[in-house]
Amino acid sequence: MSVTAQALDVVYGRSAAGVRARLERPAGEGWQVISHAETDCDGTIDDWLDDRLEQGAYRIVFDSDSYFASLGMSAAYPEIAVVFRVQDEADICQIQVLIAPYSYSMYFGARA
Repeated sequence: MSVTAQALDVVYGRSAAGVRARLERPAGEGWQVISHAETDCDGTIDDWLDDRLEQGAYRIVFDSDSYFASLGMSAAYPEIAVVFRVQDEADICQIQVLIAPYSYSMYFGARA
């Protein structure tokens, strides 16, 4: 299974380039970071790891606070966490978040 992510800035109607994010999986009572990444000029993270991920729960945490601070704005949501489950190791999961300083929405899609 592989995961791609995209962040879109709805304030300016463009890709959100430079958003730091981390991919995590459950570990005991908390979450274990398995990879860090940053969105490219298209707001996309295409490659988290060289290895394929196993079935199970994961989450991507986007650092919206730093992104909006770099634009001279404050954000109500310092982080945006998307928790999702991988059903099939052959899937390609696509996560998309639309971010604004005081709101966000998300989309999850999977294709084999």
